Amino acid sequence: MISGRAWVFGDHISSDAIVPARYLNQRNPRSWAGVVLADLRPEFAEQLGFGDFIVAGRNFGCGSSREQAPMAIKTAGVGAVIAHSFSRMFYRNAFNLGLPVFACPEAASLVHDGDRLRLDLFSGAIQDLDQESSFQAEAVDPYLAEMVSAGGLIKKVRKQITGH
Repeated sequence: MISGRAWVFGDHISSDAIVPARYLNQRNPRSWAGVVLADLRPEFAEQLGFGDFIVAGRNFGCGSSREQAPMAIKTAGVGAVIAHSFSRMFYRNAFNLGLPVFACPEAASLVHDGDRLRLDLFSGAIQDLDQESSFQAEAVDPYLAEMVSAGGLIKKVRKQITGH
């Protein structure tokens, strides 16, 4: 169970909006975390609390297939991304990197900026504590859920190989 504040964004947030291309020459994911979504909300990275949520509309993560987008979000301390829908490439990259993402059209349209949310990572149950409402995210494939629990694909495979 994770809790945090909702940061609401609109539809079609591209990977370039998540990490603007001008920052991709920096190789350290910590530097990307400091500029995540900066062109849309300059205050986002500074005001983001550990475990806060990005809540967005349709087709979140569209655009290029760059892994830097979900990596920047995870490194910035976002607990999970809840969206109406995701670009397929972003969706899979997020799980590969250990970033939990949940498709929930109802939450995406009804959660307000700043609402306090609670999310059960295993069931996908979302509670909006400010509006006293609940939502159910679409089920996540168990294999993908295992990747998030392990911290991403590389860590999952490493654990399978070494037993640790």
